[in-house]
Order: sequence, then C-alpha cells, then structure tokens
Amino acid sequence: MSFLSKRIQEANKEGTKSPDAAAPVESAAPQRPAAAPAAPQREEVKGVISGPVTLSTGYVVPAKRRTSPKVAQLRKQLRSKLLAVPDEADGWTRDDPEKQKIIIDRLMTVLQKMNVSLNKDELMELRDVILDDLLGFGAIQMLVADRSYSEIMVNGGEIIFAEHKGKLEETEFVFDDEEHVQWTAQRIIRPLQRTLNRKNPMVDGRLPDGSRVHLITLPSALNGTTITIRKFPEKRLTVPDLIKFGSFPQDVADFLEACVVSRLNIVVSGGTGSGKTTLLNVLSSFIPEDERVITVEDSAELQLAQRHVVRLETAPPIPGGDGKEGALLIRDLVKGTLRMRPDRIVVGEVRDGAALDMLQAMNTGHDGSLTTVHSNNPRECIGRLETLCLMAGMDLPLGVIRRQIASAINLIVQQARLKDGSRKVVQISEIQGMEGDSVVIQDLFVYWQEGQNTGSYSHVGGGKLVSTGFRPKFMERFEEAGFKLSGKIFGVGQKNFNK
Repeated sequence: MSFLSKRIQEANKEGTKSPDAAAPVESAAPQRPAAAPAAPQREEVKGVISGPVTLSTGYVVPAKRRTSPKVAQLRKQLRSKLLAVPDEADGWTRDDPEKQKIIIDRLMTVLQKMNVSLNKDELMELRDVILDDLLGFGAIQMLVADRSYSEIMVNGGEIIFAEHKGKLEETEFVFDDEEHVQWTAQRIIRPLQRTLNRKNPMVDGRLPDGSRVHLITLPSALNGTTITIRKFPEKRLTVPDLIKFGSFPQDVADFLEACVVSRLNIVVSGGTGSGKTTLLNVLSSFIPEDERVITVEDSAELQLAQRHVVRLETAPPIPGGDGKEGALLIRDLVKGTLRMRPDRIVVGEVRDGAALDMLQAMNTGHDGSLTTVHSNNPRECIGRLETLCLMAGMDLPLGVIRRQIASAINLIVQQARLKDGSRKVVQISEIQGMEGDSVVIQDLFVYWQEGQNTGSYSHVGGGKLVSTGFRPKFMERFEEAGFKLSGKIFGVGQKNFNK
C-alpha cells in the first residue's frame, strides 16, 4: 500500500462515521458531463469557507473559499501524475469536453488503483480542482473565465484581488500554497517558451486570449509568486463605444479623428490601468486603409482593424544562452521599422531609451505616429520623455532633447481612471514649440466639474470634457486634410470654462 493511501485511510478512520462518509470511489463517481460545466456550477463545489476577518486597521478580509484538506492533499499529489509529460496539457483549455474526459478518466483510474475512498462531494471537488489546475489557471480559473473582471492580481497564494467595473476588490479565492501558485505560473509561461526561476525571476507575456500577464517569483516577490493579468475586451472597442461610456463627447471624437487623419504625432499619457491602450486602439482606427501601419509592442495588445498592418513584438533571450542572444528590444524594433517603409509607426508604450528613437522617427518624415507614456499630466509627460531619452545613453544636452520633443510631438492626450472607477480622457494639450528653454504647452480640452476650484482636471467623476476656448495652431493641417471643424468645438463665442 502506498504512503498516500495509508495517510488517507488513517484520516478516514479518525473522522466520525456517517452514511455519507467514505463511500467507495466506484459508487461515488458522478455521471461524466457531455459538455464542459458552466462557470456558475463551479460555485456548488464543496470546500472550506473561512472568515470574514476584520484587521486592526478596520479592513474586512472577505470570507475565503479553500480546498478541503483531504482534496488539497490529493490535488497536490496527483496533478503531475495525470500528465504523460509536464507540458502535455499546456495547449488544452478548460472548456474542452474531450480533454476534460481524458483527465477525468485518468483521475478515476489512479484513484481506483490507490483504493482511495471519497464521498460524492469530495470527488466532485477533486475533479473540478484537478481540471482547473491541468486545463485552466488553478485557483483563479473562474476569474480568468469571467469577462466582467478586467484585471486579476495574485499577491502570493493568500491574497487575490480583481478589478470589476473599474473597482478593485479582494476575492474569495486562494491557492493551496506557494507550490500551487508556482504550478499555475509554470502553466502560463511554458507555452511562451520562457522560464520563471531563480535565474530569471520576472517574465512578461500574454495568455492565449490575448490578455497581458506579468509574473515575479521568489526571492524578489516577498509574499510569494505574484501574477498580474490584464484582460482586454473580446470585442474591439470603437469610437461610438467610448462615447457611450462617457470617455469623451462626440465633438472631441471629431477633433481626434481630424488629428489622426491630418498626420499629427500624438502621445497618449496616463497611469497604469487608465485605459491608454484602449484609447490608442481607438485612435488607430482613424488611420486610412491605404496606409502601411507598423505596430511595436512588448506584448501584443493592439487590435488594429486595418488590412495593411505589420505587428512586431519584443523577444526574450534564448533560454540557456548568454542572456542577450535572440533578444529583441523595443529600440531594436523601432529602428527596424524605419527600413520597412512605414506610413505610420504605432509604439504600444515607450519606457526606456526607445523614446529617443521614436522622436527621431517622428522628426524624419514619419508623421502621424502614435505611442503611449506613463505620466500623470501633459507637463509631466514632457519631463518623462526627457528622462527616457536620457536613458538612451547618447549623452545629449537636455536642451537638444527638449527641442526634439517640441518639434516631434503635436498633441498629448491624457487618459485617467477617476475615483468612481470610470476611465476618461481628462486633458488634451497642444505642444506649441519652445520659449527659451521651456516647452510651451496649451490645454485645448480639460475634464471639468461644476464648482471646481483647481486649475487642473478633476479627479472625480460626474464632470465633462470641455474646451478651454483656445484654437490649436495646426488648424491649417485640418483644412488641408479636408476637415472643417466648427469653432464651437473649441469654445469660440462661449464662456471660458474656468471663468
């Protein structure tokens, strides 16, 4: 008799006998489903509910749904034994009935050979958690499958947060232990041909559905392996969608369309999770179909609808090499695009010396380029670009870099996630050139709330994006491109918003 069988039989003897307890596996086996179980059915699985708990700070930790001890032990011992090789099921999905049947058949065979006794609830729980581990994403499978959650954050095995309709909330789900988190992390990164270990403790990538994933493991992640998943809508959002959501009004949409078609260089600025990539997607939809567009990203997220699009993505070094062989960075790809006859260059995000290469591309005939930058407002965006350019290692004077920025970029569109959870365009500013050693910025639109006393955009929902009353200096380019925008868009003849 195996060690595991002895342990389980001992646990059964110690427990109180009841008519429902310790039914043989053969008699407890449920009817195998003809199709994959729907997500809500997963809620019926028995487990151990603990909590809620109120911390000394007053924060209430929600009740946690834990795997029952016996099932957790079996789950840990059996999941690797049900696969012919560790990566056998990496391409299988949780909603595939055929693959579910393969795993369930193997599970039943192993349990019978081990002579393990489980009641019906325990068997159903074991079946579902094994399927989650081998075909899905372990404890967070339900969160990944539920499209209403836009972001999932695993802060070690005990704490899992998720963003739902713009609000972060701690969930009821937990992993069994650190090994369980590591199992899920390896299932995520193996198909990407990347490694997560002591030598390479941080990995970026994307899931099969296009979601972006970032992982950090021990020893850098002090609370245990951290997994952050950013999901994107199944349907590519359009301009009418963002207008409907209140991201910006129709007249601003008309203005932004004129800016893109007129080949202005635009930077979308914003914080993490503010909706920069979504807005960049929408702005890219204005690019005419007869232009060649090349996108450059760390992990492919953009979903351009045009036919003539070349998508490029950074590549990690070859595993087991010198750490450099086979690697392609954003800088390498941006330089490469200049040899590919692009009409437009769209960089998902600049976060290093690639900013200088992007500015040089904008200044050498590649008008109409788009990119995003992490910053809190247009003025800070300029400072952020200066810092990124200095990271290029070219030893350029700051004044030269500022002139590059002032001559390359026409427009900064600030995106923000407000306190009510909504994501909106909160500021649109024109770069008008240099005045002495400073870059001159003029706000064209600002998100404003009635009764607001500050000069910057409102961080509270319930306001609206209004004109500052200033016309942009590039109106002639609109007319050359065939756009005749009404002066009312820019507040001509109306009271200035901040008076």
